[in-house]
Amino acid sequence: MSSAIAIYTREKQARLWLDQYRGKKPHFACVLGFTETGLIPEISAAGATPNDRQFTAIADAEFLVNGVQPNPRFPLPPLHVGASPVYISRAVTEALQIPVTVFNAGLPRSPAISAIDLHGSPARCVSTGAALDWAIVHHLFNQGLKWGEKLAQDADYLILGECVVGGTTTALSVLTGLGIDAAGKVNSSHAICNHAQKWELVQQGLANHPEDPFSIVAAVGDPMQITVAGMAIAASRSSGVLLAGGTQMLAVYALIRAIARVQTLVWNSDQIIIGTTRWVAEDSTGDTVGLATMLSDATLMATRLSFADSRWNQLRAYEQGFVKEGVGAGGCAIAASVFQNWGQIELLGAIEQLLDRSSRSI
Repeated sequence: MSSAIAIYTREKQARLWLDQYRGKKPHFACVLGFTETGLIPEISAAGATPNDRQFTAIADAEFLVNGVQPNPRFPLPPLHVGASPVYISRAVTEALQIPVTVFNAGLPRSPAISAIDLHGSPARCVSTGAALDWAIVHHLFNQGLKWGEKLAQDADYLILGECVVGGTTTALSVLTGLGIDAAGKVNSSHAICNHAQKWELVQQGLANHPEDPFSIVAAVGDPMQITVAGMAIAASRSSGVLLAGGTQMLAVYALIRAIARVQTLVWNSDQIIIGTTRWVAEDSTGDTVGLATMLSDATLMATRLSFADSRWNQLRAYEQGFVKEGVGAGGCAIAASVFQNWGQIELLGAIEQLLDRSSRSI
């Protein structure tokens, strides 16, 4: 297992976590959200056009739950380059029969699969400085606390993943609002991160200087962040938590710390790790490891999964920096190594088989 997972921060704590959950089956909770930030031209590559990006989260969720289907209600949107990271998540959860629960924290339309509706709302663009209503932020946080506690009762540990197009920009916004120097450090689905575009939006959104964590999310966040923060706080009290994502989940972790401090909430930081892909962790156009180090107690690891020798061009594109992560892909790959000792051969084989089946169904 150790050869399949790279550890970047807090190595001792990371190994303790991995040893504790070795051979244990997780529950994957995928939280969907939407921000109008994702509709800005060129802000994201998670959908070739702004119109495509309106459907990315619901299409990914449908594929995550149903897998290959002849006539999906919402087909996976075309990408300029690469394949959706949901192929990684679905390949693992399908092959290893990992239970999946999808949460709708705030989408413009409902997904075509069974999802728990948290009655949130989509976020307005971060540039407005009024992304979410304050009442919605508190409601989603409380929903997160409730569901985190509930899911943790029946699982050894939780994988908490996300699908939010434009989410690395809201991550930058929240990190900056919390006083963390994240400019130039977040990732993106582009091969070269569009830092200047993101930073301009963030500066507009934070012009009124919101101070407490709930106000920061209301000003420049997205509905997934506050939901997952609540889930992780509650779940960490009784089980392990794998925050499945890159800089988006580092923003969630920073939010967890800030909220727990302000509200004096009990949580267990040693039970929470951030798990991503090496394409994120080693992205030369961002600084994921630097961000994790700045958070001091954040435990960051990544799957060493490589697509360099894949039969599929769409997968080899990951090695050029495209796509990188999403829909809990890195966390699911890590979980496969922890649960069933999967390495490169097993992971790549399962993912390529899924792409084979998908191509035959078109």
